[in-house]
Amino acid sequence: MDNAPYSNDISAVVDADRAHLWHHLIQHKQFETIDPRIIVEGKGMRVWDARGKEHLDAVSGGVWTVNVGYGRESIANAVRDQLIKMNYFANSAGSIPGSLFAKKLIEKMPGLSRVYYSNSGSEANEKVFKMVRQISHRHHGGKKYKILYRERDYHGTTITALSAGGQPQRVMQYGPLTPGFVEVPHCLEYRNQYPDSESYGIAAANAIEDVILREGPDTIGAICLEPVTAGGGVITPPEGYWQRVQEICSKYDILIHIDEVVCGLGRTGTWFGYQNYGVKPDFVTMAKGVASGYAAISCTVTTEAVFDMFKDNPSDPMSYFRDISTFGGCASGPAAALENMRIIEDENLLQNTLTMGARLMNNLHGLAEKHKVIGDVRGKGLFCGAELVSDRQTKEPADEKMVAAVVADCMAQGLIIGMTNRSLPGFNNTLCLSPALIASANDIDEITDGIDKALIKVFG
Repeated sequence: MDNAPYSNDISAVVDADRAHLWHHLIQHKQFETIDPRIIVEGKGMRVWDARGKEHLDAVSGGVWTVNVGYGRESIANAVRDQLIKMNYFANSAGSIPGSLFAKKLIEKMPGLSRVYYSNSGSEANEKVFKMVRQISHRHHGGKKYKILYRERDYHGTTITALSAGGQPQRVMQYGPLTPGFVEVPHCLEYRNQYPDSESYGIAAANAIEDVILREGPDTIGAICLEPVTAGGGVITPPEGYWQRVQEICSKYDILIHIDEVVCGLGRTGTWFGYQNYGVKPDFVTMAKGVASGYAAISCTVTTEAVFDMFKDNPSDPMSYFRDISTFGGCASGPAAALENMRIIEDENLLQNTLTMGARLMNNLHGLAEKHKVIGDVRGKGLFCGAELVSDRQTKEPADEKMVAAVVADCMAQGLIIGMTNRSLPGFNNTLCLSPALIASANDIDEITDGIDKALIKVFG
């Protein structure tokens, strides 16, 4: 193949992909007989593949990332201009976009004050785990080292991030895992574990306290939770849950770490998902939507109280946070993030997310009235899910292969949706939707019309 960047014949690209690329989350045996999918262009809500087929993307780049849509020249230009002026220096020194974005970000996060840059959600979460462990050693005699995580939540792909993940299929065959991580029960009211409780939200939170008491409060340093559980089934927290979690953590001096890798930067209609629930975190992590995929960036944000614990003894050469992220020093990330945030503000995308999110939920409820295979509809903003069941009375999950067939039929129609995938044995049965924050009413209706057709074809 020559060096022409826009050749109409990209067969050599397909051949190179098949021969040399190792794709994410895919069994490659199939590529011995079919071509791998290659996405070559994107504009707004739509992408085109190597065959020229147009798709409406209802999952923002496949993994809930492209919040402001494709083809944003202003972000590309901001990145280009920054790379020419200063592309990189290790974050032991500052940069102009790094400083400016940190200030702008903190303005959206009352109560928090410090931003630590790295390059992925997994890494952002790892930083918190290391901070908690170092705090344990420096301030609690090494006792408060355990970190709680929730069944069905997900926090990344590294061994330690998987150790904090409540999705068994993600963890299988990767052990032994990092010790000191302890699971607490999920809070999915549709699958209520506490049917005799007056308040499911309070009961689900109290189950966390039960685990704390079992393990010993003086051994628990932090709890790591998603504000809305993402890959574990798009689970919105029940009434009263977060308020009770806050009370419990305050009672036992447990730091709250909220993983906003999916929900951050507008996905739920607020800047951050936790801001819907009145909780006051000590750590907030974010990645995907921070720059909408135009550059790699993640942030670990902390309170000043957390930050101060790492500078209390400057005479001790071990007292500071002895960590570095090589690509946390890339200036392109915060440059893209600044422009990404400007777009969200100037185009009023938070309000659009609330408006279009309400339309999407209304449409999904309409589908539930039509299709008995939909057992539950849930979501917040433009982050929604529909759990498919074979029996509404028993809530028996729909067969995973049939759920996958719905996703495949949507793809054949030119609509990209998602589903819970290699997460929970027997419960990979939730359709996942997270269209870009720029979605229009026509986009939303096209998404649900496509799902309607797929459900008819697969389930009748």
